[in-house]
Amino acid sequence: MLPEQETEVLERFLRYVKIDTQSDPESTSYPSTEKQKNLGRLLVDELHAMGIEDAELNEFGLVYATIPATVPYEVPVFFLCAHMDTSPDYSGKDVNPQLFPLYDGGKLVLPQGGIVLDPAQHPDLAMQTGGTIITSDGSTLLGADNKAGVAEIMATASYLMRHPDVPHGAIRILFTPDEEIGRGVDKVDVAKLNARFGYTIDGETRGHLETETFSADAATVHFTGVPAHPGFAKGRMRNAIKMAASFVSRLPVNTLSPETTEGMEGFVHPTSISGNLEQAKVDLIIRDFTIEGLQEKADMLRALVDSVLLDYPGTSAKVEIREQYRNMREILNQHPEVEEYAMEAMRRAGLTPVSSSIRGGTDGSRLSFMGLPCPNIFAGEHAFHSPYEWVSLEDMQFVVASLVHLAQVIAEKAKMA
Repeated sequence: MLPEQETEVLERFLRYVKIDTQSDPESTSYPSTEKQKNLGRLLVDELHAMGIEDAELNEFGLVYATIPATVPYEVPVFFLCAHMDTSPDYSGKDVNPQLFPLYDGGKLVLPQGGIVLDPAQHPDLAMQTGGTIITSDGSTLLGADNKAGVAEIMATASYLMRHPDVPHGAIRILFTPDEEIGRGVDKVDVAKLNARFGYTIDGETRGHLETETFSADAATVHFTGVPAHPGFAKGRMRNAIKMAASFVSRLPVNTLSPETTEGMEGFVHPTSISGNLEQAKVDLIIRDFTIEGLQEKADMLRALVDSVLLDYPGTSAKVEIREQYRNMREILNQHPEVEEYAMEAMRRAGLTPVSSSIRGGTDGSRLSFMGLPCPNIFAGEHAFHSPYEWVSLEDMQFVVASLVHLAQVIAEKAKMA
């Protein structure tokens, strides 16, 4: 690892997590919350202080910057990306980070909320013995997703700016808002980014490079019932709330749900139900690693809706399916060198790299289909979207070392070409 980043990445991380950047799925603005720009402004100020003159925060909450090249020959421009927002699933306000140095491999008891990190439930803690674990105090999430990635990219930029002797081409930096609500790259200007490929720093386990994601759709089922006065409703009323509830009750329980699937299995997951006597709706997400799997699940939803309508004559329903993102593997297969650069960089940092899949998506999923192949490098974040969230200092240091090596690997390959 790089001795100079022993404390810098930690200091940056502790500073960033204290800024509330929670995104809001109900908002129609971009970014969804103005407070995300508070972190963006700080990052731009810090990038300027490093000597990165073109760092900017635009009206959409996107941060762009460039680490200048240190070699005279042409090197493909690549970008490093992390998102600034934290999940709306749990509060990210007034985060009070806790440090547990020289971790002994046992349970970690957080100060609030009765939260206990048990290695039996968090097996990746096993590789952290002797290191420093960082958590919240138990009353909030930590924000390692994805402020660990933000801190790691910033520490990498700082190191490279202080060491112009390290050979590398131009490196673009992209920090996004609203990744947690699926809008992270809605306003990204690909021409402005001006890169050929990139890497999100938003993964979990040390040494992992995520090269495959879910393909994802959102679904909304609208039910229209038949209203009537409840005192005179016999034979007339068709309650849309009951129709929606009946539909949800017909969804698979022991299969095809998040709580019953793992690995490469997909699922259908209801996320909200709302309505009244006449109109009700159910929102769902559909996940699978293949387009065919998505279609099968959408067909299943339509069949279940049809079965509900048979029980409620005179009513109607509509199923809407909306594309969210697609499996990045389809694009990365066409650009194997992008994966190999990262694997070699991790090897040089002293890691044994592992190519893996993720049961979710990243900004890189969509960026890949925007013409920018973009796998996901580990950031060290674990148990995200919850008060159990944790990260290790050593993992963050390994990421910084890997990113510095990545810049060199890409420059070396370009020189040899």
